Parts: sequence; C-alpha cells; structure tokens
Amino acid sequence: MSKSFRDNPVLGSPLLNRMGLHAVRLVTAHALNRLRLFTLAPLVPAEYRREYRRNGFVVIENFLATEEFAALEAQLRDCKGEVRECIQGDTLTHRILLDEDNLELMPACRALVEDKRYERLLKYCAARLKRPLYYVQSIKNGFVTGNSDPQKVLHSDTFHSSMKAWYFIDDVDADRGPFTYVPGSHRLTWKRLKWEYRRSIIGRDLKDGYSEKGSMRADPEDLVDMDLPGPRALMVPRNTLVVADTHGFHCRGSAAPGASRLEIWAYSRTNPFNPLPGLGLRVFSRIEHYLARKYWVWQDERAAKRNGQSSWHLVPTAKMGEKPRPLAPDASS
Repeated sequence: MSKSFRDNPVLGSPLLNRMGLHAVRLVTAHALNRLRLFTLAPLVPAEYRREYRRNGFVVIENFLATEEFAALEAQLRDCKGEVRECIQGDTLTHRILLDEDNLELMPACRALVEDKRYERLLKYCAARLKRPLYYVQSIKNGFVTGNSDPQKVLHSDTFHSSMKAWYFIDDVDADRGPFTYVPGSHRLTWKRLKWEYRRSIIGRDLKDGYSEKGSMRADPEDLVDMDLPGPRALMVPRNTLVVADTHGFHCRGSAAPGASRLEIWAYSRTNPFNPLPGLGLRVFSRIEHYLARKYWVWQDERAAKRNGQSSWHLVPTAKMGEKPRPLAPDASS
C-alpha cells in the first residue's frame, strides 16, 4: 500500500493533506484493523490480547521447552540457505528466507513456525490469517565503517498497523541493540492524529530520508506532544518471543561495536483497507516466496547494470555465522 509523500503526488499534496487526506487514511485503516482484531480474537488468550492492545507489543519468555529450543538453535546456527545482506550505516543484517525448501531441511524450525501458539499469535497481531514471511536473521553491529544505523532512530513503519516478530536465539542485553518501543504509541489517539496531520502537510518536504517516504521519525519533543512515555528497551533472555505493531514508534537500540544477535524474524503487512482477515491458505505463502525471490533477482540484475549491488544482495552462506569484528575506535567515529 502506497505511503510515500515524496513519490506520490496525491499522498504528498499539501492541499489535500490540509483537507484531511492523510488523517482520513489513518482513521479508516485503524478502524478496519480493530474490526479484524475483533474477528480474530478467539485465536489467542485474553491476556495477550490485553497486553497487545495496551502496549502495542507482547513479550513471552521461555517460549519453547529447553530440548526444543536446543534443537532449534543447533539448526539455525548451521543453516545453509541462501543469504542476503543489507548494509545500513555501520550495521549488517543477514537474512535467510524460511520457505518450504529451507523448512524441509530444518524440522525444529518448521515445528516452531507451525506451533499453534506462535502461528495464531502472529496472525492475530497482524490482524490477518495470511501466514507471515519468516526469516533467519542475524544483526551485526559496528561491523562496517559507516554512518549511524537509521534503524536506531525512533520511527513508525507506516501509517497503518503492521506486525513484526522476533524470536531471540541469543540473550539480548543493552550491548546487543535491544528492540525498543514506546508503549501505547500504536494507538491512534487524538494527539497522535493531530501530530500526523501536521506532519502530512509538510511530508514531501521532510528531509531525513525516511519520513518523506511515509516512515515517520519521532524525537523526544514529538513524544511529549503526543503525550507518550519514553521508549522502553526490551532486554530479554534467549528463547523469548516479542511481537509488535510497528505503527507504534520503535527502533533498534544502541549496541556495542561487534555485538550480534541471532533470531527468527517474521513480518506481515497487507492492504489496510481490506475489512476481511483473509483465508490463510498455504498456497498464498508459496506464491509470496516465489515472488520475493523473483524480486530479489530483478533487483540484482538492475544493480549489476549500474555496476553496483542491490540493497539486499547475495553473500556467501558462511557470512551468516561469521562473528563481527569490533572496529577500531577511530574507524567507527
């Protein structure tokens, strides 16, 4: 669903947004999301629904039994799938798509993504029966020389609710860039709506590289304007599942150079103006996996013609498990 103020002349029109275009999109998308959540409420226990509605995220420690977690960890650390890499600032992100071929080779991983508790919670929080995209993901902080990681700035992914989930294989402490979230910031309060309205009028002229594309950045003064609390860093032990609505303000926390974390990352974002939660047929997941791979190849070919590399480019499989090497102090400054 289009969200860019800069690239879409209608969505970025100061006149139309002054007349309420962005505000109407927000209110409509959030109302329909509440309707889908109500429809899917039987999928999860009431305590998780309350936590999600209150905070915008759910945290479940010790999600798997010890033996199940050990088997899963061993498979993930030895995963041999196709690895794609993204460089943002001084941070590397490595991902392996967990499609049917990879899951066939990783029974413990398949057991997790087909665990009814896991599957139903993610679908509820996404307000969709469609199966999310699952990845093995490794975050490596301070691994390359570059500017600051833009994922470490508080932001909202888009104007409507969307779901991301992290199942942590490593302990996540203050040094490993803990997922950080402003509790309650997923709710469309009157103050949040006014803030979004004011930003939308100047949206196409914002220059931070992301807000003008529809992913709003927020600083401490903005949180005060919206009557929101400060961000909360979720420092959690391994074998913890975190599921969040990324319309809320969130970021990757600061991390020590050379620190890394391994996780299963899940993502679901679909048309926010569809009032129905869908059917959740597996064939749609297979099609989505096929299209994702085709898109990456197309991006690779386009980048090669420019003698460059795509944003998510292929790297040797061994890089997934490669340990980050801390940069020298002068290299990362």
